Amino acid sequence: MSTHHPGSPGTAYIDLAAVEGNVRVLREHAPGADLLAVVKADGYGHGLVPCARAAVRGGATWLGTAQLDEALALRDAGIQARILTWLHVPGADFAGALRRDIDLSVAATWDLDAVAAAARTTGRTARVHLKVDTGLGRNGAFGAGFTDLLARARALEAQEAIRVVGVWSHFAYADEPDHPTVRRQEEVFAAAVAEAERAGCRLEVRHLANSAATLTNPRAHYDLVRPGVAVYGLSPVPQLGDPAAYGLRPAMTLVARLALVKDLPAGQGISYGHAYHTDRATRVGLVPLGYADGIPRNATNVGPLSVGGRRLRIAGRVCMDQVLVDLGPDSDAREGDDVVLFGTGAGDTPTAQDWADATGTISYEIVTRLGPRVERVHRGFEEG
Repeated sequence: MSTHHPGSPGTAYIDLAAVEGNVRVLREHAPGADLLAVVKADGYGHGLVPCARAAVRGGATWLGTAQLDEALALRDAGIQARILTWLHVPGADFAGALRRDIDLSVAATWDLDAVAAAARTTGRTARVHLKVDTGLGRNGAFGAGFTDLLARARALEAQEAIRVVGVWSHFAYADEPDHPTVRRQEEVFAAAVAEAERAGCRLEVRHLANSAATLTNPRAHYDLVRPGVAVYGLSPVPQLGDPAAYGLRPAMTLVARLALVKDLPAGQGISYGHAYHTDRATRVGLVPLGYADGIPRNATNVGPLSVGGRRLRIAGRVCMDQVLVDLGPDSDAREGDDVVLFGTGAGDTPTAQDWADATGTISYEIVTRLGPRVERVHRGFEEG
């Protein structure tokens, strides 16, 4: 692969055609629902605006971000899809959101009152989604708190400050479709929806399904599904199937370039603490990416990578800016050669899931943790 900037130590190549294609596939998994592509956290590290545009091209009619600033950025980039944002603190720019026709999730009465105040300031009726905590114990109104939130919302609807357009929630065990909490959360969600409708809310959308539920639980599809990691071609249920099993294609390939190749004798310790020793005279390569770039520090001696089509592993401790790889005594690798850390898995190259397995985490973390020093190159179609 050629680099966008030849001197870049590491590049994440983002296949926007894969993002577009993944959204098309996900729509086929939930044919009776609209699709909200979650593009939070800079599009899971893939690039907020380019991936949002690709998702819309693939058929997403909604986009979602956790934080408000990313929702504002999407609209300011000219994206016309409906946008929902859901994680706010006091002082958030709700007025800016309403001026840009962005839907807002609320989980507490303070949140609702702040949105209503912004509506009065701007003269715009806020489109609100009530978040119900159905058992995750995280964001959302829990138990009787949802009834209180609903009562306040209806009072503000009577004042034409807000309009409740949705009720939504999130699973705790969506990646384990047979877990008993899944059915229990579905029941709590159905009860919350019914309560809202009895109170007089005219809901446009009810939404519960994340990536895992979109792929494995048709009962939870309702009016709108909200896939996140699957949009980027990663499996949310790797124990049940890899991306290909669900028709998905990983969109990100992370490539570095060797900065140094040198010979070392048998028994030489490598990197801090000499956590790795050469077992014979060998050649080692220096890869100029480290934990400051998102390489997990616990990938020491286990992080997979590919050099010249050969699957190898990090040798020694992961440093802030670099890692080393034992290339073997017969390697003909040279400075500037590509090192594939993860990608589609073609040709025995590692995947983000391989990294997750090696470091005891999930593929979501592997792609979202890449730092700003890693260049992003988007391929697949022209922006705009």
